[in-house]
Amino acid sequence: MDLLTVPLKKPSEVDLVKPLKNLLQSTNVKPADSSQMEKINSLNKQRNHAVFKVFEKNEAALEAIYAYYDQLNALEVKIPVHEFQVPFKYKDAFDKGSIFGGKASLTLSSLAFEKVCVLFNIAALQSCVAASQCFESDEGLKTAAKLFQQSAGIFSHLKSAAPALGQEPTPDLSPDTLHVLSILMLAQAQEVCLLKAIKDGMKDQIIAKLACQNDEMYADVLKTMQKDSIRSLWDKEWIQVVCGKQAGIHAITLLYQSNVFNASKKIGQQIAALQKAIDLFKTAQSRAGKPVYEEYNKKAQLKLVEAKKENDFIYNAMIPDPSTLESSGKFQLAKAIPITVPMSTNFKDLFSDLIPVALQHAIHNCDAQKSEIVNAEIMKLRDATQTLNGVLSSLNLPAAIEVNTPGQSLPPSLLEKANEVRDKGGVQSIQTLIDELPESLTRNKEILDETERMMNEEKESDNQLRNQFKEKWTRTPSDKLTEVFRSSATKYREIINNAIVADKVVRQKFETNLHGIETLSKPANELHNVIPAPSGAVSNSPSVMKLRALMESVETMKAERDVIESELKSATVDMKDQFLNALAQDGAIDPALTVSHVGKTLAPLQKQVADSIGRQQALIQEIQDAHNSFTAEVGSGSNKRDQQLSQLASAYDIFTELQHNLKEGSKFYSDLTQLLIVFQNKVSDFCFARKTEKEELLKDLTAESSRVASGFQQPNIPSHHSSGPPPRPPPVQVQEQQSTVPAAPQAASAPAPYPVQMQGMPQPVMGYNFMPPMPASFNPYATLPAGGIPYPQAFNFPQVPGTQFYGTYPGAYSQQIQQGNYPYNAPPNPNNPQKPYGF
Repeated sequence: MDLLTVPLKKPSEVDLVKPLKNLLQSTNVKPADSSQMEKINSLNKQRNHAVFKVFEKNEAALEAIYAYYDQLNALEVKIPVHEFQVPFKYKDAFDKGSIFGGKASLTLSSLAFEKVCVLFNIAALQSCVAASQCFESDEGLKTAAKLFQQSAGIFSHLKSAAPALGQEPTPDLSPDTLHVLSILMLAQAQEVCLLKAIKDGMKDQIIAKLACQNDEMYADVLKTMQKDSIRSLWDKEWIQVVCGKQAGIHAITLLYQSNVFNASKKIGQQIAALQKAIDLFKTAQSRAGKPVYEEYNKKAQLKLVEAKKENDFIYNAMIPDPSTLESSGKFQLAKAIPITVPMSTNFKDLFSDLIPVALQHAIHNCDAQKSEIVNAEIMKLRDATQTLNGVLSSLNLPAAIEVNTPGQSLPPSLLEKANEVRDKGGVQSIQTLIDELPESLTRNKEILDETERMMNEEKESDNQLRNQFKEKWTRTPSDKLTEVFRSSATKYREIINNAIVADKVVRQKFETNLHGIETLSKPANELHNVIPAPSGAVSNSPSVMKLRALMESVETMKAERDVIESELKSATVDMKDQFLNALAQDGAIDPALTVSHVGKTLAPLQKQVADSIGRQQALIQEIQDAHNSFTAEVGSGSNKRDQQLSQLASAYDIFTELQHNLKEGSKFYSDLTQLLIVFQNKVSDFCFARKTEKEELLKDLTAESSRVASGFQQPNIPSHHSSGPPPRPPPVQVQEQQSTVPAAPQAASAPAPYPVQMQGMPQPVMGYNFMPPMPASFNPYATLPAGGIPYPQAFNFPQVPGTQFYGTYPGAYSQQIQQGNYPYNAPPNPNNPQKPYGF
């Protein structure tokens, strides 16, 4: 069997390691471990092995590229594909873009483009493996039919997938090309099914129906191949093969239909069908340019001799016109097989530990919502505690009720606070943390500034080239591709600006309470000298006892709040199973599911926070009332000491708050640095991929410009520049009137380096495989003349005055017969330019 195979798209080697490592790191916000790096390297090796092994065109190569496609398909749902910036480059499979104006290659930083090209090569390789099967065996026929049907399904799928890339594809990925390849693969699958039916000895009626359908399928292929947008794409052999098959399988239809006529004793119809079949077999051979269907042709000739003999001696039936014969009917056995994954037999996902992107987003949103609620509740507790501490400091509690004997200068609570401040580094620790803030801030600003600079530089370069090449600069504008990046950069810039404001507040608080913090940082003996001695002893009056009891309640409340804050921070909301179930059932995750579950999980702790804050209001009121009674008993003689103790208590609270805020700030800047580095890496990968795209497109445009610029133009050659033989001696001059018409220059004997178009002479179109348009009245089933239309063996057609020839492949035809209602194109007859051969 003479079956057509689709050429493969030639890939370029790429490095998947760095972009994928950066992407996974950005997803997990941590460096990839050794196990993850091993998997990334394995994928890189698998890709470079699979996409080049296809050129071996065997079943092992098919299994290798199946496995790679399966891995791409599995990985696609686990990573944000729009952030996977790798410049994939593939050449046009037919490799004629540079000649006929299309793109010879295309480079896109898109995983979808990689999948499309890999699928194209899978379908092309399936056609190669199918055509290499042994058609003498039943298993070989089954395998070939299955592969051709799978190939047709993939090409049909690509008709909708390729245009979604958002950029003009190479000619092999245009919808018209993919449609032709799909119906061609299906026609060849039907042909294999036809051959198997013949070998299995099925009924003549069934075989005739299969062949009739196959004939129609090849006619559709032939007609579709001649669309203006793609007819220059096909090699001349493809046209010959399809033309030959259409006529040959039409003949097979009539051959087996003649058997049906014979079984019904319709001898006249049998003879007409056999005669027509023999004519079509001859036509098929002339179009294919080589012997085809010889076995069936001999069988038809033998049957015709027998039928004529039987008709002459017995029936004497009339031979009807072949166009009036009863149709056999049609039956399509071959159908395009949709893509199913996994394609490989033993697929193992390298990244099985990664969760789908939809699930990642749902978990991230769940964590973000939980963190938002937790942080809000913690801030409520801290604000309430800060308010309580402020009230106690203003009342000099508990220090005012701890000094109960004359001569003791410092209350025990103040000594504990001073010891804690010194243990935590005192004023110097706060100063050190504050001094580190500008360095961390500057580092983050520099990273973000550099990231934005890369994006702006890439955009300016793209806009400059777009203005230079106008509509020829076909790649997607930078603004559309960097929307997410620029949105992220804006958010990071806002976060940094908010951090600057927060840092300023921290410095102001530190400067305001610097004296008190310095005092608390002094040794105990120096601290005794700073605080005035008490004026008298504190009695154990009812008001003092009440305040002491209330101070114990304050400490109990603070301890409870520490526990609540700890429980809030450690609260976990595991919704992975619920999300997986939702994905499996609905294919999506409803955000309301997250809100409901997080609310139920944190509701008890939120209730404890509200209860604690509510009790505080009553506690403060009791403390103020008891303090009023205490003041009435003690009097105002110790106001200066009380004010100083109150200031030190307030300084302690500020020290604790500043230290907590500054440590959180340092961690914030450290985490932000990691996020910005990951963000910068993603933008860097994007810019590198865009640079590669730019260079490839510039290369194509420059090559196109050079081809146009280098087109040969014939100058007006003076006669003395002739490279012919030396002129003869001038003849004797005869006196006559001199002509005003200039002499024509002598033709050069040496061939010009390029074809020279001579004025007034019709020129053939460049390219042996130029496909003329199919007449609108094309009818592949039209009755052909006896003997068919012979195909020429020599392609050098004579120049006939007034006739413009198109193409040099068998089947080229002239403008004079282009409007004729002929089923196939025929070459002109040099003896009669108005009538083609065979008519």
